[in-house]
Order: sequence, then structure tokens, then C-alpha cells
Amino acid sequence: MLGSFEACLSGAHCYATIQYRSDIAFPLDVQIVRKIRSQQKKSAETDQRVRQSKKAVLAATYELLSEEGLANVSVDEVSKRSGVAKTTIYRHWPSRTMLLLDACSQMGTKPQLPDTGSAKSDLEKLAVQVAARLPTAPWTRVLPSVIDAAERDAKLAALQKRIHHDMRAAFHSVIERGQKSGEISSSQDPPEIIAAILGPLFYRRWFSREPLSETFVKNVVVRALASPGQP
Repeated sequence: MLGSFEACLSGAHCYATIQYRSDIAFPLDVQIVRKIRSQQKKSAETDQRVRQSKKAVLAATYELLSEEGLANVSVDEVSKRSGVAKTTIYRHWPSRTMLLLDACSQMGTKPQLPDTGSAKSDLEKLAVQVAARLPTAPWTRVLPSVIDAAERDAKLAALQKRIHHDMRAAFHSVIERGQKSGEISSSQDPPEIIAAILGPLFYRRWFSREPLSETFVKNVVVRALASPGQP
């Protein structure tokens, strides 16, 4: 598109040519080219600063969520923790709720999908993986406050639904795979199997606070896969 003008960059009033068509040429003052390049550089630097400030704000918000819970996170505290001015935070997120939603959406609740060749073994691996993360992962300290707030906020309810979907997705894939292979009865409802696996894990994490041993977790999977009437 641009004609050659690099040799003229040192000249204050040098002209280059933009060739839009073979029969039409337009003069382009090199000063204009320099101005355009300067603006592009400034724009790239601004974009980088914006990305860095947003990253710092989200990290600080997530830390506070893990420490204080959803109800106790304020924009003032996020500003102090991140070092980003409140005016900048509100420029990126018009409200506290939108900031919290964005920070909560970073929660990594989705377990990795295994493929051992056995649906039962895959479900055991998934359940053990979840159980190992429940006592220590930051999102496990945030999730209860999200569930609580979702009772009163439609946007947070939608976020909770997405988090729930991400957590269940790998289990659902394994169960469907097992039903296609015949390892799991097609009469069993996948959501019920998932509830029968995750329910006891969540109960021990947030209610009884009993240990989530590997033996306990594998027994949960065995019971969840037992067909109705099967001992």
C-alpha cells in the first residue's frame, strides 16, 4: 500500500507516495507519517498499561474475596491492595458488582478430563482431584459467599450457574462415555450420579469438616454408580 519513504524520514519537508491504485498517487508528508507512528506507539503503550492495571485489580479482588468473602470486599480495599486508583478501577468496571463478577469468573473450578479407559476409574480420578482441591484451593473459600449472594442477585446467580456447570462438565462427559460403552447403565441419570458424587464431598468440606480421604472418595463413586436395587 505505502510507497517507499524510509529514505526521506530525515528530511523535514520530504514527501512520499501512497499508491492506492496504479494510476492514482497521493502525496504524504513524512511529518504526518511520523505523527501516525508516534500515536500508534502511544496507543500500544496505553494498551499495555491498561492490561497491567486490570490484571493487578483482578488479582487483588480475588485475594480479598478469598480472605474476606464477597460481602466484605470494597473498591477502596481493592484500590489499596492493587495500587490502582479508584477512578481507574471505575473506568474499567462501572460498579462494584461488575468488578466482583469479573473476579469471580476467574475461579478455576473446572477439573481436567481423564481418560483411563474405564469410566469408573475416570470418575474416581475426577472425584479425588476435586477432593484434593477442596481444602486448599482459593475458590473453595469464595464459593460459599457466591452461593449466598446468588440468592439476592440475578447476575451472581448466573455466575454461580456457570461455575456449577464448569465443575460438573468433566463428570458429565465421563458418564456419557461410560453409558455409550455400556459400562454405566443408560437408565441412570447423569445429573443424579454427579450429585451423588459431589454431594458427600461438599458436605464434608463445608458442613461436617471430616477428612476427605481417598478411600472415602472412591467409595462415594462406587455407591453413586450402583444401579437401583443393586447392593
